[in-house]
Amino acid sequence: MQIIQQILFVAALGAASWFIVRRINLIRRTIQLGRPEDRTDRPSERLSIMLRVAFGQKKMMTNWTVGLMHFVIYLGFLIVNIEVMEIVLDGILGTHRIFAPVLGPVYPFLVNTFEVFALGVLLVCVAFLARRYVTRVSRLQGSRHEEMSWRWPQLDATLILAFEILLMTAFLTWNASDSVLRQRGVAHYDVAVGGTFLISQYLQPLFSGWSTEALIAYERFAWWFHILGILGFAIYMTYSKHLHIVLAFPNTYFSNLNPKGEIKNMPEITREVQLALGLTQPDPNEAPAEVGRFGAKDVFDLSWKNLMDSYSCTECGRCTAACPANITGKKLSPRKIMMNTRDRLEDIGRNMQANGGTFVDDGKTLLHDYITVEEINACTTCQACVQECPVNINPLEIIQELRRYRIMEEAQAPASWNAMFSNVENNMAPWKFSPSDRFNWADQVNS
Repeated sequence: MQIIQQILFVAALGAASWFIVRRINLIRRTIQLGRPEDRTDRPSERLSIMLRVAFGQKKMMTNWTVGLMHFVIYLGFLIVNIEVMEIVLDGILGTHRIFAPVLGPVYPFLVNTFEVFALGVLLVCVAFLARRYVTRVSRLQGSRHEEMSWRWPQLDATLILAFEILLMTAFLTWNASDSVLRQRGVAHYDVAVGGTFLISQYLQPLFSGWSTEALIAYERFAWWFHILGILGFAIYMTYSKHLHIVLAFPNTYFSNLNPKGEIKNMPEITREVQLALGLTQPDPNEAPAEVGRFGAKDVFDLSWKNLMDSYSCTECGRCTAACPANITGKKLSPRKIMMNTRDRLEDIGRNMQANGGTFVDDGKTLLHDYITVEEINACTTCQACVQECPVNINPLEIIQELRRYRIMEEAQAPASWNAMFSNVENNMAPWKFSPSDRFNWADQVNS
């Protein structure tokens, strides 16, 4: 019987690993569809940002209650899953608590730590479900323009929270049933672990009246449910918004270190302007620059970092809640911009899988088919969404690139924008008056 369990466990571990690696490779290939961009400068500063924002949850702490709860569930889930190493070895080797005799008195301390965090994760997940369905925090319900795309994200978050509650419950009841079997001296479970465990000892009375056979059956069920649940969660995470658990670290490391509000110019256009103004001289040996496409029409025109941003989105809605355009009733939702970009990447990924790894034109583009002109035109470029994002995602870069394409390639700027562009070009200001009259207001103040 034991050898059968070992075979089944190795098969499950192998299958889960295959699915995870396959999915990760697809995500990696779709991110690499973006344009190259160098984000390797100032490594020490980047490392500091990653440690403070991704690991330290700095931006989450603007609301201490929610920030601490999120930190508990984040750190707790990571710590509790350290014990997966022991479970994996036990499953492969057919042993039971293989680390107990090796670690000696340290072992119960570790398990007690795992149990405290498991209880913390369980309680925080219940609190987060209450925030969604009892107090109904507004940004978690979807903004007025997200209804059509909001059903799956709501279900996704609910499934994850419920699943984590079940996993932590399985872990604690597994320890409790295992402890009762150990106290009865049942073979295979009679491993010295240094007494009872801190949290699960209070669950032991639930199992004290069970027969030994029933206890063994439940202990095995809880053990299998816990490990298969973790493997299933690892697979599901690659399809879920909870991919940010992993991508938050590289995404914050590769943050934009330039000052907020600094618009990225196109080098080829900058050089043409400098030549026209006589600020630089042409090089007769230099080949003419290939401008390519102005801005972005599809994800292929965005940078790889923009695409990583979309996969890193936590869908928390902090960006949309802070967006003045959305607050005043405009159609723009920065969260929807990121979700739509990821939807486009997912469709492209499925297209590539169906065509041997090569993308076949499907007649769709990010602009128009996934994100509308009304959305991108509503943006005020105020940087509120960039400031609020807990993992340093920049929806504004995507909006600006789509808007640049719309204006420079399709020549479809609103009339008021064209008037402003003309004023900037001719008068060096958005307003239609001579530069010599620019300080007339000061004379009126002094008079």
